Amino acid sequence: MIKTTPRFARVISALVISTGMLSAGTAFANDDLIAKGKEVAWDRKKGNCLGCHMMGDGAQPGNIGPALVAMKYRYPDKAKLREQIYDSTKANPNSIMPPFGKHGALSDAEIDAITEYVYTL
Repeated sequence: MIKTTPRFARVISALVISTGMLSAGTAFANDDLIAKGKEVAWDRKKGNCLGCHMMGDGAQPGNIGPALVAMKYRYPDKAKLREQIYDSTKANPNSIMPPFGKHGALSDAEIDAITEYVYTL
């Protein structure tokens, strides 16, 4: 049987608590980023993803692009999804999806936020 000292137990407790606090802070930050991504994706003057894609609980979606569902399954590598949003013509030169990043229609931060949101779908 291993005996732990009270000091060691306090250190372990502090580590467990601080790890939980860090992941909770990350979750809040990520939730904010996802909310920002949804806002930009649905904004008609910005991403306007709903103009072409069925996604989430969006009303009156377009049907030009594929439905944005099961995105973690379709894009196991989130970086590939970001590349698609940044410049879809890289993977498909005949794509009709606007290259939002390449043309500067969206900032890198906005593309990151949209990527986080779309990845939740």
